[in-house]
Amino acid sequence: MVTLKNEKVWLYDNHKVILDSENNERNITPEQAKAGTMTAEIFATHNESGTADNLKLKFDSLTSHDLTYVGVIQTAKASGLEKFPVPYVLTNCHNSLCAVGGTLNDDDHVFGLTAAKKYGGISVPANQAVIHQYMREMMAGCGKMVLGTDSHTRYGALGCMGIGEGGGEVVKQLLSNTYDMKSPEVIMIYLEGKLRPGVGPQDVSLAIIREVFANGFLKNKVMEFVGPGVNGLSMDFRNGIDIMTTETTCLSSIWITDEKVQEYYQIHQRPEEYKELKPQNVALYDGMVHIDLSKVECMIALPFHPSNAYTIKELQENLDEILEKTEKAAQKQISNPNLKLNLRSKVKDGHLYVDQAEIAGCAGGMYENIQAAKQILQGCELTSEYFALNIYPASTPIYSKMLDDGSAKALTQSGAIIKPAFCGPCFGAGDVPAHDSLSIRHTTRNFPNREGSKPGDGQLASVALMDARSIAATALNGGRLTAATELDFTEPEVTYTFDPLPYKRVYNGFQSPQAKEALKLGPNITEWPEMVALKDDILLKVASVIKDDVTTTDELIPSGDASTYRSNPKKMSEFTLSRRDPQYVSTAKEMLELEEERRLVEKNSKTTLTSELIELISKVAPEKDMSTFVKNTGFGSVVYAVKPGDGSAREQAASCQKVLGGLANIAVEYATKRYRSNLVNWGILPFTADKSVMDQLNRNDYIYIKDIRTQLQNNVKTSDAIVISEDGTTKTIKLYLNDIAPEEKEVLLEGSLINFYKNV
Repeated sequence: MVTLKNEKVWLYDNHKVILDSENNERNITPEQAKAGTMTAEIFATHNESGTADNLKLKFDSLTSHDLTYVGVIQTAKASGLEKFPVPYVLTNCHNSLCAVGGTLNDDDHVFGLTAAKKYGGISVPANQAVIHQYMREMMAGCGKMVLGTDSHTRYGALGCMGIGEGGGEVVKQLLSNTYDMKSPEVIMIYLEGKLRPGVGPQDVSLAIIREVFANGFLKNKVMEFVGPGVNGLSMDFRNGIDIMTTETTCLSSIWITDEKVQEYYQIHQRPEEYKELKPQNVALYDGMVHIDLSKVECMIALPFHPSNAYTIKELQENLDEILEKTEKAAQKQISNPNLKLNLRSKVKDGHLYVDQAEIAGCAGGMYENIQAAKQILQGCELTSEYFALNIYPASTPIYSKMLDDGSAKALTQSGAIIKPAFCGPCFGAGDVPAHDSLSIRHTTRNFPNREGSKPGDGQLASVALMDARSIAATALNGGRLTAATELDFTEPEVTYTFDPLPYKRVYNGFQSPQAKEALKLGPNITEWPEMVALKDDILLKVASVIKDDVTTTDELIPSGDASTYRSNPKKMSEFTLSRRDPQYVSTAKEMLELEEERRLVEKNSKTTLTSELIELISKVAPEKDMSTFVKNTGFGSVVYAVKPGDGSAREQAASCQKVLGGLANIAVEYATKRYRSNLVNWGILPFTADKSVMDQLNRNDYIYIKDIRTQLQNNVKTSDAIVISEDGTTKTIKLYLNDIAPEEKEVLLEGSLINFYKNV
């Protein structure tokens, strides 16, 4: 159903596909044909660099939710922010139902509203809409670009290119600077055929993700959806597939537009936002993913990643084998050795039973998904056992329509629970299942502990991803795993109407900033701690060595209750790696305390070295003059991970390391551009190294790198780093700083993006 072509691919007249190796019809140059993609057209209208190879992009609008906007605005304010230059939408959808932390959630919401008033922004009250549904309904436009501090910033099906990044990149836009990168590769996603009844958008997404994640086929590239299969998909189906493209590790996505897209904008009372988008008569791509929609089956992604996907039929036919394989792979990612993932305990009479089901968020909570679930459950009653089905419409206009058409009542009478618009079930801030439970969810991710369990407290639950249709079929059968294609089901024909009235409380102050408005700071909202410029030399303490194939941002900084302290950098940093490596924080703090002592001595606030400083310097650099060493050397911690940064765009994955004194990461490669960008924006050196280095590093080792500042200034890419083990033995390893752009270099030298803007 999904095949990959890893070579240049030509598209003629939007339907004829020819591999580069077989193309004898070339009548234009490859450079001209590359400019024929929709991606190239959109980049060209947003690029200020004057060259298509090195992009400097400005976006039409920006968006953040209440996990990230406080940090963004605080950083921008510290860097000289006066007003928002483009529409900036602040939604309150990630921490709107949590009770953890007392007043902290609503304190942030009040801060967001006052910031929207002061700087001229748009504030969406809690439970009005999840971030991406609001952007679809109210902000997306054909040919436009949106930058958001959420990884699932994807509106490609609406002809709008969305990119999810860390807060630092939005700060740059707020200060009227650009988003800089080399022009990415563009991959054709060619759709043909028609989906069978019962197969939904999540099934298509999971089928793609399992084929492209491990091999990095789409990593940091743009997905361009074309082909005759597009026309047979409704807009909710297209949006549902598109939002999940993040899990391929792509950079962004864009789709051809047609009369269905035009109708979408008409329904949402913004017809002026439509325009036709399609490749030019000849377009050249860097590869192709070919999808025969007629062969896509109902899918399930087992713990702990969306790419761990199987057809439900395949799982049912090989149940014990696949569950055992999943348990063994998952065990490597469980930090508490006393806990075991036991999916096989969920098998009864040869069938897999689940404990909870969720249809929610930007991927699941769309109108057509919910209507399909309603039709499957019509006239039936859910089991009275533990199993529960929770449904979260993605926006109040969708919920309002459900009240009008009676579907909210029908679902409630079947036993489903209808809840307000909220992203919590996707990242562990709502509907956390019981210990040892398996939850099936039409949401975006099923990373370890993302559902909210805490291994350090002896808790372990897990999530499998499925489409709303198969979730409803499973609910119909009392929690027994069931593909929707096993039922006599036909996709309901529905007519959606959009009522904007529920958005009447949205504050829109764009182009009307009120400079005298005071920001309201709750007791948890604090400023960033001092960050110093990169020193001549650095001494790093290895605080964590993670040997997993991939490390997600959810593991680097957990979501859920940890996110309550998102506006208090020091408090939130206490949760760093807490569910993956509980020793990390204490180890990093040991080095941070020595760095703080070093700064006092450097500033002459203290005239003598502590015994701890003397002992450390004597151990790692006995031949050095101690006062000179203290003046020239920055002390910090370093995390080693094979491939860190898959998943969320939350910059806290990097900023929390920085708050704890982190100065560097070492990786074989970085999972996403956005995580590497987050590291750079917080002044954390993004080293890479050969995989053999992993076996040469242990927690509490020290790494000394001389002349790192000079090397960075002179674009030296290779550093000889001396590793000092706990027993005093030394060895030298090679660390690399590759592809450091000029502005990135300046940010790293200054020690953070905040410092960079202060000193410009």
